[in-house]
Amino acid sequence: MFDSDHAPRSVSSTGSPWPHAGCARPRPFRPLHVLLIPGDARDDALLARELAAGGYATSLSAVDSPSALHARLERRAWDLLIADLVPEGFGALAALEIIQASHIDLPVLVVAGARGEDRAVHAMRAGASDYLARNRLVTIGPIVDRILKESAERRTRQEAERAAREREQQALLELATAYDATVEGWSRALDLRDHETEGHSRRVAEVTVKLARRMGVSEIDLVHIRRGALLHDIGKIGVPDAVLLKPAALTPAEWIIMRRHPELARELLAPIEYLRPALDIPYCHHEKWDGTGYPRGLQGTEIPLAARIFAAADIWDAIRSDRPYRKGWSTEAGRVHMMTLSGTHLDPAVVAAFLDLLAEDDSVGR
Repeated sequence: MFDSDHAPRSVSSTGSPWPHAGCARPRPFRPLHVLLIPGDARDDALLARELAAGGYATSLSAVDSPSALHARLERRAWDLLIADLVPEGFGALAALEIIQASHIDLPVLVVAGARGEDRAVHAMRAGASDYLARNRLVTIGPIVDRILKESAERRTRQEAERAAREREQQALLELATAYDATVEGWSRALDLRDHETEGHSRRVAEVTVKLARRMGVSEIDLVHIRRGALLHDIGKIGVPDAVLLKPAALTPAEWIIMRRHPELARELLAPIEYLRPALDIPYCHHEKWDGTGYPRGLQGTEIPLAARIFAAADIWDAIRSDRPYRKGWSTEAGRVHMMTLSGTHLDPAVVAAFLDLLAEDDSVGR
């Protein structure tokens, strides 16, 4: 058996020792770091000799247990593992399990006896790069050449795929940033149209996201919820200024026009693919838990969760904000009012979560 990290003496491509000074210079040896799970000391010596004849300056490190293999894998990078296929105990199959579990890209060459072909096939299915019959060890050089070439090509391909994924992710991130900048711009434009509600969309979006996160909404869905909250009133661009900005109470006919804005929002946003998942809030934020809302009179959990969450944040911002005709309500008055809406206008579970959030996060109560 070879000592750990022992490199065989250099030999020429014909297997003979290097000539003395003055003779033709041999081709350079390629370094090869090999982990070896030995079976027979004579076979190990033959492997080293044939690898040297194949042009490799081989550094061998023998391992004889799973713990030793783990330790060597953590210590450095290896080019190849040559493992004996044993009927029981620590051998090629056990090593393959460890390598697969560790997610290490290390080619494995299995050495099998004359009666081990079935197990060798099993080892190939388990991830081995190739297998070599023990009585054919003299042919190891070309096999190692091919294994290392395939390994290098695979790593090059994986690196190219990883770089492509990173470029794609960066492009998607830049696209999402551009989308969100567009949504923010639309939101500001909507708020500026009605000076009484300037900043409302941004504030209510922040509270909606906090409340949705508290209720267990995934981070992916929070992206769509935030966009929907920012654009909740986008349908009002189809409402005439005479109705939207009227300082007096609306007539029944004007209310019909005003109440069309959720439908207008759906018509505007549904054709835009990246905003389609955000449509629940603009389309359904005027639905009520007891079924008395509009545009469809949805009731209870028929109303999308995003819209139920937004409705609480929207009402809170409305009652807490100053208006020309009244001052904003105090935190305590607003808290009591939110409780009175539980089970009628608002989902009781959302109200409970909102009140808990209000008690824990001072920024929500501002």
